[in-house]
Amino acid sequence: MIRLSNAVELADWEVELTQIRAQGSGGQNVNKVASAVHLRFDIQRSTLPPFYKERLLALSDHRITKDGVVIIKAQSHRTFELNRQDALDRLQALILDAVKVQKRRRPTRPTRSSQRKRVDKKTQKGKTKALRGKVV
Repeated sequence: MIRLSNAVELADWEVELTQIRAQGSGGQNVNKVASAVHLRFDIQRSTLPPFYKERLLALSDHRITKDGVVIIKAQSHRTFELNRQDALDRLQALILDAVKVQKRRRPTRPTRSSQRKRVDKKTQKGKTKALRGKVV
């Protein structure tokens, strides 16, 4: 059970976890043990509220396929349990980031004082650099 908020939870049956062999270095351990995790989560079939589904499907994330399936591969840890938890945490973070409402930006202008200070600093810096020339 993955808890996303007080009202929204994901059941275990919605997330498909597959054990696979990890890639990369690791010597004998990597060749023998299937410790990596392949997580698949179908957004359309899930019990998420419609708002969550819309926001997730609107994301342009490489982990979300055209069919609306989230695929996460976790292989950074040596054990299956840690990789499983890592994959679930990454899924939870992806969903929470998708539904986070961005604060609207209010366009502002720099104050006249700050503009004047900036120009003064530029002229001062220019004068300092002019003094670095060859001494005649």
